[in-house]
Amino acid sequence: MIRRALLTAAGSDRLRDIAAGAPISRDVVHRFVAGEGTEDAVEATRNLLSAGLLATIDHLGEDTTELAQAENTRTAYVTLLRRLADEGLTGGAEVSVKLSAIGQALPGDGEKIALEHARQICGAAEAAGTTVTLDMEDHTTTDSTLGILTDLRRDFPSTGAVLQAYLTRTEGDCADLAYEGSRVRLCKGAYQEPATVAFQESAEVDRSYVRCMRVLMAGPGYPMVASHDPRMVEIAGALAVRYERPKGSYEYQMLYGVRPDEQARLAAQGEKMRVYVPYGDQWWGYLVRRMAEKPANLSLFLRALVSKS
Repeated sequence: MIRRALLTAAGSDRLRDIAAGAPISRDVVHRFVAGEGTEDAVEATRNLLSAGLLATIDHLGEDTTELAQAENTRTAYVTLLRRLADEGLTGGAEVSVKLSAIGQALPGDGEKIALEHARQICGAAEAAGTTVTLDMEDHTTTDSTLGILTDLRRDFPSTGAVLQAYLTRTEGDCADLAYEGSRVRLCKGAYQEPATVAFQESAEVDRSYVRCMRVLMAGPGYPMVASHDPRMVEIAGALAVRYERPKGSYEYQMLYGVRPDEQARLAAQGEKMRVYVPYGDQWWGYLVRRMAEKPANLSLFLRALVSKS
């Protein structure tokens, strides 16, 4: 029930406006979101790389309903990539793109528009010396997103995929994408999905996550383990040993501002540790979805509200 309420709140402009006006809320936003502008994202990336971490940067926004907005998001990514290249940061930074933010949900030719915008972003990433990962959204977009991924990988083979363990189909998708050179981020999932397509109990999702990790770690691709769950991090390390994967042949990913000590610990052990860095003015839906994704995240955000740290 809490998760359902949070996911409903994620779409509320009124709650966003209330939160944006509260000084304590602004402090929390600054902890978990790099800022609203390109330079904020560049500065956050610079700080992460100097600490021995990697970054993937997300310009916040989704469910775009106007072509101009999709074009603006495309331009924001191209601008960001140029700035990262100017600052010499693309060796350790990539970008993450939600297709709905660049036109996928537009009526008529939305999928075609999103593909063209994604091509432009991938081209800018390639010119900058880095790459792109396509974020995954709710289950109704999964086939479209994987189809666009296939198209993009013909010209940009390093384009990363994201799969969500709470969907019952995902173990099969992992098997399909566990091939040489394929970069796959595995996360649990943060959308409200029906029982017809998704596991509903956290224990079921955890078991699916482990099964999916096993498929990716056993294959010749490049797994990206996106989890803050200590058990999943430990299991990922054990699977890497079982399948004789050297450090650097996979990576861990965590959110900006979440478990920074664990991020530092993994990096200090020689693991590749990438931080998901969100920026932009559409931060409300992002933060609330992260709280809905895992109860521990809600506790973390609430503690931050109290401490303002």
